[in-house]
This record gives sequence, C-alpha cells and structure tokens, in this order.
Amino acid sequence: MLRSLSRPDVLITTLAAAGILAITMGTRQSLGLFIGPLGASTGLGIASISLALAIGQFTWGAIQPVAGAVADRFGPRAVLIGGLLVLALGCAITPFMGTGFGLIISLGLLSAMGSGAGSFSVLIGAAAQRLPLEARGSASGVINAGGSFGQFVFAPVLQKLIQSIGWMGTMWAMALMTLAALPLVGKLTQQKIVPVKHAEEDSGLRKAIGTAMKDRSYLLLHAGFFTCGFHIAFLVTHLPGEVNLCGLPPSVASWSLAIIGLANIFGSLYAGSCVSKYRSKYVLAAMYASRAVLIALYLLMPRTELTFYLFAAGLGFTWLATVPPTAAIVGKLFGIRYLATLFGLTLLTHQIGGFLGAYLGGLAITQFGDFGWMWYADIALALLAAIANLPIREAPVVRNLAPA
Repeated sequence: MLRSLSRPDVLITTLAAAGILAITMGTRQSLGLFIGPLGASTGLGIASISLALAIGQFTWGAIQPVAGAVADRFGPRAVLIGGLLVLALGCAITPFMGTGFGLIISLGLLSAMGSGAGSFSVLIGAAAQRLPLEARGSASGVINAGGSFGQFVFAPVLQKLIQSIGWMGTMWAMALMTLAALPLVGKLTQQKIVPVKHAEEDSGLRKAIGTAMKDRSYLLLHAGFFTCGFHIAFLVTHLPGEVNLCGLPPSVASWSLAIIGLANIFGSLYAGSCVSKYRSKYVLAAMYASRAVLIALYLLMPRTELTFYLFAAGLGFTWLATVPPTAAIVGKLFGIRYLATLFGLTLLTHQIGGFLGAYLGGLAITQFGDFGWMWYADIALALLAAIANLPIREAPVVRNLAPA
C-alpha cells in the first residue's frame, strides 16, 4: 500500500497533512473530557454544555464546504493558517467563559470553525491536488490515520493535564499545541510539487455543486455519512458520562478514546488500501453494519474496564475509516477539481448528524438518567446507513479518483 508514497515529495506532502489533522482532530475529539470539570467549575448543567458542543459539531461540518471552496479557489495555505489561529483562540478564551452562551462562542463557534478549516476537506483536497493518481488512495488513508493518532495521543495526555494543572490550564496548553501545527502548513503547500492537471472538464463551482446535489448516489452517500456523524459525536461527547454511570474512573474514558484512536490508525490505513481494491460502497456498508453489531454486543456485556477497552478497539477500527472510501466515491463521481468543496458538503451532513448525536445524548441523560435510547437509535441508524450505501452508482476501482 505505502509503495505509492515512496517518493520524497509525495511522502512529505502526505505526512504534513496527517500531522495537521493529528493536532486539529486530537483537540476536537478530546473535548468530552472537559464536560465534568467544566460543569463543576461553572455550575452549568450537562445539557447546556452538550448544547455548546453540539453546536460545535454542526459548525465544524458547516465550515467544511466553505473552507473547501475557498481552498479550491485561492489555495489551502491561508485557509489552514487561519483555521489553526482561530482554533487556538477558541481554546485560549474558553476558561473565561462562565455561561452557556460564552461556551457556544468559544467551543461551539471559534474552536469548531478553526478545527474544521484544518480538517478533512481542505487537507485531503490539498493533497489530492498535489499527488499523482496512484498515490491518492493510500495518502487519504495515511492522512486519516493522522487524525486518529492525534486522538490516541491527546486523550490520555489531556486527562493527565486536567488532573495536574486543572481544566483551565489544559485549555491554554491545547492552544499552544495547536500553534505547533503552523510549520506543517508550509510543507503541505510548498510550491516544489507541480499540481496535478485535471482530467475532467472545469465547468465552475456552482455548476459542480448543482450537478452533485441532483445525483442520487451522492445523496445516498450523504445519508450514510449522517449516521457516521451521529455515532461519533455521541460517543466522543458522552463516553465519559457513560463510564461515570458505570461507576468506573475517568481514566477509563480517556484510555477508551485513546484506544479508539489507535485502532483507527490501522483501520484508516486498511480502508485506504481497500479503496484501490474494492468498491468503496461495499467497504462503507460493511463498516456501518459492523458498528450495529458491536453496539448490540456492548449492550449485552457487563460494564467493566475490559468491556470498554474491547468496545473501543472494535469501534475504533472503523471510527474515521469511513473518510477514505467516502472521499474516493466523491472523486469517482465528480473528479478532483472541486473535491474539497463536494467532500466538504458530505462532511456538513456528517456534522448535522453530529449535532443531533451530541445534543440528544445530553437530553437523554437529563430526561432518562442513562443513554439507553441513544444506543438503540445508533443501532438502527447504522443498519440503515449500511443499506443506503449499497445502491450507490460507483465506477469500477480501476478508474480510481480521476475519471478521464
């Protein structure tokens, strides 16, 4: 799989994008660890904090097509630099926010917009524009694995920092970590690599979006990705609460998130290799179906530390591994000229599901005292997502990402 990335310029571009995603996703995917300490410090209820994080889920998705369109039009450099600075600002001002509205501004808007501008749509789009055809599938898997590696590193580190210097100091530390990604932007966007010429006709951004939104396969792809967002946002936001309900220490939650990230490194690399071997719609259908099975097994098992770690490892293998095959289908359907924009729109749908997963989880625990109904909804949606991907019209894998 990695043979196609052996050229130094290709490898540097891929690893730079993976490094940026490691920091932006590591920050974003660890915010659930702050719910308990933040609530104890501010007196805000879990519903108010969940609302801020849910808005952040939606904002992260809403900024993706906008950032992708700007990157497609003017280049990714300014978008990525601006995103990292805004993310750092959102983290830095959060300790000064003592109201629900303040958290919506810092975590729901600023942090989410910043991490979204430095996330999948811009990074995968920028890499695809600079990489040869045969390297794109493997590169998307490595870039995606970077985000998982960030979660694997950030979750336990941030939990230790919260325990040692408090949640406020940890927020400021996260702001500094975010700024560490700035040098990688230059490596990703360096001009030494000649951009790949587009085989497809450039008919303009507006027409490309209009054509895509009328395509049945593209809409089915959105439907499946909605479920992925619901599932991930619910777990990232409320897994610490689920662990607490089971009477287990907070370290179980942080290590579970870390295991999810570690498992998804391998899942992302495997998904990237599958893109060049199998039809991506079948890869996605298998991933979504496996989630329904894993959640059902989790509900039947005793709530022990081992159960959470096994559950995390199983789910982690497909956690964000849905990204490479989803991006591959978008590229197969419409080419790579506006890949950042069109893939960004699927991420918007992903995060509409994410908003509901994070917010409804907060309402469920407030109303019923547990997350039972959320788990049942997750199983049903995962099965529907698996079915929705099967009718997608997909070109054979030999056509790869750039149809002639």
